[in-house]
Amino acid sequence: MSDAAPTTDAAPHVHRHHWYYVWFPLVAAFAWFATLWALLITWLASGRPHYVSQDGTIAYISDVGADILKPLFVTGCCFTGIGFVLSLAAERWLRHSGRLAPTMRKRERVFSILAILGSAIGGAGLILLSIFDTKRHTTLHRVFLLVFIVGVALSAIFTIVEFRWLSKDLPYLQKLKASYIIKAIIAGTLIVLAIAFGITMYWSNDVGAILEWTISFLYTFYLLTFFFDLRASRHVGKGELLYLKQRAETGLSHAIHARVV
Repeated sequence: MSDAAPTTDAAPHVHRHHWYYVWFPLVAAFAWFATLWALLITWLASGRPHYVSQDGTIAYISDVGADILKPLFVTGCCFTGIGFVLSLAAERWLRHSGRLAPTMRKRERVFSILAILGSAIGGAGLILLSIFDTKRHTTLHRVFLLVFIVGVALSAIFTIVEFRWLSKDLPYLQKLKASYIIKAIIAGTLIVLAIAFGITMYWSNDVGAILEWTISFLYTFYLLTFFFDLRASRHVGKGELLYLKQRAETGLSHAIHARVV
């Protein structure tokens, strides 16, 4: 019997049906990146004004977003937060429907759901911190900023753990390994910088502001990693995924039998 992966003629139609999912992370990343640049350029072009809520010489994102560009800031945060959640939800759905690497164990499904919950917490925090701006609601703004950071961090950790286990159960899909390694590098860097930001914002306002802008721009690349994950649903045939799942299930059953024996 040949080990070649089966193909299916229905794959191209299914690919087109699922192609629109990739727009979730793209829209989120673009909205976030464009909002950041709009805020930064406005502050620089205005001669680096000192805002009411600003303590140091370098304005925080929230300082600029709480001023005349607040409608833009709120809109950008809404698109980003919702797009982030939809990206993880779409990935969960595509795994469930067989369009991406299938979940082999219950733990992977659990961590996938936890990652979605984390993204929902982070997305809600991002939207709320833009609404309750630092100029008028300083305490609430900082609370929701913390909620955003913690939510994204938890979502990233759960996603990376899920992908790591999947890459072990499906060693034939090398893209899974590459995906969780890239996510781990970006997320790890973001978490370290976020901790440094939390410390420096009470010690050195200017250093904290620089870290905040750096973290925010780097977050764009984390969002884009989900574009490459969802894009795989267009290039991997349903028959091939069925083949991989059968191979993986066979490998798992052999491993379990060996342990029992």
